[in-house]
Amino acid sequence: MTSARYSRIAGTGSYLPPRRLTNDDIAAQLARDGIETSDTWIVERTGIRARHFVADGVNCSDLAVAAARAALEAADCDVASVDLIIVATSTPDMVFPSTACLVQQKLGAAGCAAFDVQAVCSGFVYALSVADSMIRTGTAQRALVIGAEVFSRILDFKDRTTCVLFGDGAGAVVLEASRSPGLLSSELHADGRHVDILCVPGTVSGGQVLGDPLLKMDGPAVFKLAVGVLEDVARSVLDKAGRTTGDVDWLIPHQANIRILQSTAKRLKLPFDKLVVTVDEHGNTSAASIPLALDVSIRSGKIARGDTVLLEGVGGGFTWGAVLLDF
Repeated sequence: MTSARYSRIAGTGSYLPPRRLTNDDIAAQLARDGIETSDTWIVERTGIRARHFVADGVNCSDLAVAAARAALEAADCDVASVDLIIVATSTPDMVFPSTACLVQQKLGAAGCAAFDVQAVCSGFVYALSVADSMIRTGTAQRALVIGAEVFSRILDFKDRTTCVLFGDGAGAVVLEASRSPGLLSSELHADGRHVDILCVPGTVSGGQVLGDPLLKMDGPAVFKLAVGVLEDVARSVLDKAGRTTGDVDWLIPHQANIRILQSTAKRLKLPFDKLVVTVDEHGNTSAASIPLALDVSIRSGKIARGDTVLLEGVGGGFTWGAVLLDF
């Protein structure tokens, strides 16, 4: 009889661009165009105090490579042993090839499967679930799963309700085959009826941009949908794994807004001290937010081996999903 095959996180890594902008920095930039905002206004509505932006000439793949190298070092494995690379991003370097192929080139990992996943802020949860499935079926042995974004390039700095929210960064995990369960359960969803509430309604055609290439968001609509689906999908993956909220040591939701994070924890009846919060320093880094928060928490000693961690994301599409794992 063939023994069961599972996947487990062997190492994590992350990277933030050096350029850190406080709310005061953003407010000063907007003021030059006659748009008023303040640190107090931003913090009260979002919990965000700072974010990181890339410099000119730095691309999504550059952030992804830095995070990947940190994860490989933490896992104590060589890039040559990686046989799958998945990058979750909504801000790729090019229309094609995929950012994953560019990461593969920069890492020197030629030959393995490499592709992108586009599910916006749910992207890392989607990518992790796909990698887990490929490892469980024997298609892959060791995967690099990366979330990386340069959202600063698609922000409308004439819209204070959105441009203050987002930042750039990357997070990565090395996921490898294991004889004992690491990833316990996952679930993915989407509802295309809500495509308009969070989108970048532009495309490239004939060498020109058609439509609007900047981010658009209906904040109240996103909030209303997010808190409901995050509770439901969290309870679903717990049920699948035969666990309860009492078994959760740490909740890492997508770092979108402190109000969404706190509402999710409250609905699940989880104390706020089990809630991982990095949105205050990172802003919303979309597909990078969950692996960034995971890596920061592990390296700070907050999350330790043996802890049960619930990851969940929600984003444009409208997409959402969750993964329950034993770290």
